[in-house]
Amino acid sequence: MSTTGSPRPHADPAGAAVTANAADDDAELFWEEHYGTPRTGGERANPLLVETAGPLPPGAALDLGCGPGGDTLWLARRGWQVTAVDISGTAVERVGARARELGLGNRVTAERHDLTRTFPDGTFDLVSAQYLRTPFPFPRGRVLRTAARALRPGGLLLIVDHGSTAPWSWDQDPGAQHPTPHEIAEDLGLDPGQWPVLRADMPRRRAVGPAGGTATVTDTVLIVRRAAP
Repeated sequence: MSTTGSPRPHADPAGAAVTANAADDDAELFWEEHYGTPRTGGERANPLLVETAGPLPPGAALDLGCGPGGDTLWLARRGWQVTAVDISGTAVERVGARARELGLGNRVTAERHDLTRTFPDGTFDLVSAQYLRTPFPFPRGRVLRTAARALRPGGLLLIVDHGSTAPWSWDQDPGAQHPTPHEIAEDLGLDPGQWPVLRADMPRRRAVGPAGGTATVTDTVLIVRRAAP
């Protein structure tokens, strides 16, 4: 995942702006350093995206926090038109360049966004938010509600979170709290009549890390669909 938030302190406007800008700078630097060196396995697609999108007909997809671009490239190879979004300019440039190298440049639009401030234009048949977490304050519920509202009728919002801590995770806090699917749905606050839940569970799998190591991990999965009008 690679996006960020900014603190919004209750202070005078000038002080608040300075604090927010400093946090934005720190967050961008964090993710630039995180993606500054190409990592082994960077082009692997997340398995729950493959499982979910594999049976779907190609359409327009939004990859939130695209990182190294494995999900974006997997979708583009299968005929999807993909908007790939990240706060890291390095990640965005590499995804766009790799798409062009693979002859997929006409299917991939890579854009840099701080999702606390801007959100990509357009409507989508699939929005994928894979491990959309950050060590900085981030209004995730608001961002994901915006993503849900950007779905076309019948479109899917796929949210995958960590349900456990992998050895290669940037967050090794032993006290980290991993939200359940129910908690994620509550944070979204969507009308279930308009965005019914299709899947909410916590499967376990054997995962391969960026350097090739393996571990058994738990994922938290929530899929909602935008109902037809």
